[in-house]
Amino acid sequence: MPRGLAVGAGVVAAGAVALTVGLWPDEGGGSDGGAGNAARGNGERTTSSAPPRAPEPTKSYAPSEAPATIPAVRAHESARGPGWRPGDGGRIVVGDGRLADEARLLAGELRLKYGGEAKPRAGDVRLELSKGDRGAGGGAESYTLTVKNRVVRIAGPAEAGVFYGTRTLKQAVADGRTAPEGVVRDQPAKPRRGFMIDTARKHFSAEWIEDRIRDLGDLKYNEIGLHFSDDQAFRIASESHPEIVSADHLTKDQVRRIVDLAASRHITVVPEIDSPGHLGAVIRAHPDLQLRNTGGAPTQGAVDISKPKAAEIVDDLLREYDELFPGARWHLGADEYQALTVRDPEASFPQLAAAARDRLGPGARVQDLATAWLNDRAKTVGPGRQVRAWNDGFFRGGVTRVDDRVEVAYWTGKELGSREPVEYLRDGRDVVNYNDEFLYYVLGQPNDFRYPTGQRIYEQWTPRVVRGTQPVPASYDRQILGATFAVWCDLANSQTQDEVARGIRMPLRATAQKLWDAREPTRSWAEFEGLAGRLG
Repeated sequence: MPRGLAVGAGVVAAGAVALTVGLWPDEGGGSDGGAGNAARGNGERTTSSAPPRAPEPTKSYAPSEAPATIPAVRAHESARGPGWRPGDGGRIVVGDGRLADEARLLAGELRLKYGGEAKPRAGDVRLELSKGDRGAGGGAESYTLTVKNRVVRIAGPAEAGVFYGTRTLKQAVADGRTAPEGVVRDQPAKPRRGFMIDTARKHFSAEWIEDRIRDLGDLKYNEIGLHFSDDQAFRIASESHPEIVSADHLTKDQVRRIVDLAASRHITVVPEIDSPGHLGAVIRAHPDLQLRNTGGAPTQGAVDISKPKAAEIVDDLLREYDELFPGARWHLGADEYQALTVRDPEASFPQLAAAARDRLGPGARVQDLATAWLNDRAKTVGPGRQVRAWNDGFFRGGVTRVDDRVEVAYWTGKELGSREPVEYLRDGRDVVNYNDEFLYYVLGQPNDFRYPTGQRIYEQWTPRVVRGTQPVPASYDRQILGATFAVWCDLANSQTQDEVARGIRMPLRATAQKLWDAREPTRSWAEFEGLAGRLG
């Protein structure tokens, strides 16, 4: 399959085509844009004193280049013609009423009219569901975008793919440019393309989150994660346990608006209540649940999982938010349970060791009890959802194992007991890449973290680079479902909301490019950065 446009070519070509748009023929003119410019002398009388007018030359067009977009389209079939750009009288029409929302959104963005279900005419864009169209790969997120005869047709087997086609068109005509003649066939390399924001350590306004969703939609992301519960705070209103909710939080109505906006961009909101560690906000309201060692010393953020009340509270919250977050995915956390970071967990926490043996048999250890906790929370979320947990919540050996349906959110190799990604992949696990070497934006840069740059992601990272800087073998590529760029707010006051937005702008664009097409980009970083500036 041919690659995307050659380096820098798309902008030049688009500008050249734009110069010819004013020469489009009247309705009924030739499809090559030239027939309508011929002299209208057929059948007209001429006087003997004036020679006949010579025919005007037919307008010709250079072969088109692929549209300049982020992420770049994966294949473009060149053609000759004037291309398309929005103009007076243009409409967005649909071939299926299920595409009305996508059509209305695009109409508003391009300042065109929404024409409902109708056949297209010159100047229109038509959105279509085409189950038989396998030209872009046939997946739900694939699409075909055709520019021909002054009409744009965007077709895909599902609404998501058609939506991504509208994003390509929106970018193609940005800044007064022209969508080039020809056919785009496009689909993502990876099915999970995510962004996560730590709203527990730092409160972000609903409006800020909504602005990120709009940006993510244009970049063809399909997930936004909300890590809203941690030691520092609990940031969403709760009726089942209002005592744990922090003063600065999102109301449920605000969350519903966020979820609805995300759905309109085909983005799934992935909530995370991290447990059994990182539950400091719960412990402040329920100090009796805090884990204590054999000497009575408290363990930060960790609940005592031998106490049924701890599980009851977390399950209450998971059930309460089932309606609030209707998407197909949940993140259950499971990382950094401090009982498992000491030299001898069974000796330090005899109550956990006893509970493990009582429930799981005489050979069970504290890690087995933690695994059972994770499996119990997965059951609470229910079989109809995909669930994931941080990689350091999966343990070697033991008498029990994490349920097979739980995906690995791989973030680090630095934690005690962390294993190489290949161990999880060899075990048959699906992995979502959160590589802290490239994809972690940690406020204040503590613990040797450095703010990631778009250039480093663009030039050095691919979805197979799960840990550190080396890729896993290509044979595991299908098990790597995608990746998530994450903002963590360890030193919450180090940056304002606006500074975070500016800091993540280019890293998000670079990540989007590599998740859509993991191959070596055709543009240099300087050209990619320049394009991002032109697209706004």
